[in-house]
Amino acid sequence: MKRLFELRETALSLDECFAAVLRPEAGGVALFVGTVRNQNQGQDVTQLEYQSYPAMAVKELVAIADEIERERPGTRLSCLHRTGALAVGDIAVICAASAPHRGEAFDACRELIDRLKARVPIWKREHGDSGPYWIGWQDVRAGG
Repeated sequence: MKRLFELRETALSLDECFAAVLRPEAGGVALFVGTVRNQNQGQDVTQLEYQSYPAMAVKELVAIADEIERERPGTRLSCLHRTGALAVGDIAVICAASAPHRGEAFDACRELIDRLKARVPIWKREHGDSGPYWIGWQDVRAGG
């Protein structure tokens, strides 16, 4: 079994992420697909940029998957995440989970995206009418 946890600057493949978790003993597969939306908190968004610390990000993705797979025996996970500049409508992240039953697959997939957002060193910069701005980060040197 080849595990699939990668950051890419090119378009992501739903089929590839799905195939990485597909197996005969899994009766359920859940996919989460995050796309670039055109608004955030009432502001227009024209583009997103994702930057990361690639080696650490992939290592943390694998660690998260290992944790979830231990916590939820019988699950298998995969994840692809974009980096670089993305346009509105582009796929930014795909998380996939398989398990013997649908509920387990849904739960594992949600855990994967939630832990990724909380722990993986990937940073998002939105572009809008007022220029680019970082999401979820404040520079402590600026008093924030």
